Amino acid sequence: MSQVLPGDAPLVHDLIGIGFGPSNVAMAIALSEHNARVGRQEAVTAHFFEQQPRFGWHRGMLLDDATMQVSFLKDLVTLRNPASEYSFLCYLQSKGRLIDFINHKNLFPLRIEFHDYFEWAAAKVDDMVSYGHEIIAVEPVVRDGVIEYLDVTAQSADGLVVHRARNLVISTGLRPAMPEGVERTERVWHNSDLLRNVESLEGTEPTRFVVVGAGQSAAENVAYLHRRFPRAEVCAVFSRYGYSPADDSSFANRIFDPAAVSDFYDAPESVKRSLMDYHGNTNYSVVDMDLIDELYRQSYQEKVMGAERLRFLNVSRLTGVKETDDGVRATVKSLITGEETPLDADVVVCATGYRPADPLGLLGELGGRCHRDDQGRLSVERDYRLATDDELRCGIYLQGGTEHTHGITSPLLSNTAIRVGEILDSILDRGLRAVGEARPVADGVAR
Repeated sequence: MSQVLPGDAPLVHDLIGIGFGPSNVAMAIALSEHNARVGRQEAVTAHFFEQQPRFGWHRGMLLDDATMQVSFLKDLVTLRNPASEYSFLCYLQSKGRLIDFINHKNLFPLRIEFHDYFEWAAAKVDDMVSYGHEIIAVEPVVRDGVIEYLDVTAQSADGLVVHRARNLVISTGLRPAMPEGVERTERVWHNSDLLRNVESLEGTEPTRFVVVGAGQSAAENVAYLHRRFPRAEVCAVFSRYGYSPADDSSFANRIFDPAAVSDFYDAPESVKRSLMDYHGNTNYSVVDMDLIDELYRQSYQEKVMGAERLRFLNVSRLTGVKETDDGVRATVKSLITGEETPLDADVVVCATGYRPADPLGLLGELGGRCHRDDQGRLSVERDYRLATDDELRCGIYLQGGTEHTHGITSPLLSNTAIRVGEILDSILDRGLRAVGEARPVADGVAR
């Protein structure tokens, strides 16, 4: 633990962001807009670190026909600031496609187009980010017996850098989840790697794919592989009887309203559990109805033609995967009969979801100062700040990993614009500096 003497006055960031995916890009935009309003002396100084060499958001899943599941109006800014120059509509105008998009009469852009929008927005605030930097330590800095600052150590190809902060905003995203006992290999993929890995099959004639999972990504992978490799069989394995449609009806979608976050946060634990059960089918392990219909249509057509390449192994689960000389053998067990069926395949794709990264993995000894509830989960305040010991004066904010406190919408794009505004308001309300502390500014952004 570092000890800072009272006379020390190092350059200190008001905020350091860990990760620079869509959530922290939105955070950087909110800061930029705030600073443009208040002027130099009241500007919030901030910097972000991103491990990737450039902006990227689920690049391995940017299938050419995959669309977003949220309205374009739920972009990085519009719900917080409808007049923002960083909106999806401003992006379309800059690309010369605004009229074309309007004529398309569609609320849901292609996923690859929305990724391009994210890249466009990230580039407009790239003076705030250092790419190719991995955070390896966050250490407390003591002043007058309390932890007044946090030293953040980042590693890049050029070596180590240490930056000091009053507040952290952690947005480290999700980690691919694989079935129990199954590891990723050259023949066993997580769907997040699909587009990167599928290029290795160019020039070959794969005969069978096995896709595990019942959600939107699994169904998209099945449709994509079936289309991309017209001579290959595609076997979909899931524990349900069939794909379940997503409930995107108008009333159900209110679970994604900004006000629903406060409702969920204030609700008793029993009501929280009920809300998650009632509305899980708006987001978890569900598929757009249009895609379900298309897969069923394709399957039925193949039965009529007597050439079935699309197979659905329902009420089943993957129980084992073993590499062979020329592929991989998947073992699929019927949950009804218990019978196990071996499937020799070129590739097994596991579209089995994600789990949030553990934010405490970055915090080291500071993790012991973060409070937990009676179920061992992190205690998170309404403003997304971790509840901590009183001696820890710095704010540590989470963008992700807050479903147990803030509900289904908390980690999703639906609430990103509002969430970053609430975090910024919290930082401003709590005060940007200690009493009597000098406030150095370098071009509005601390370096």
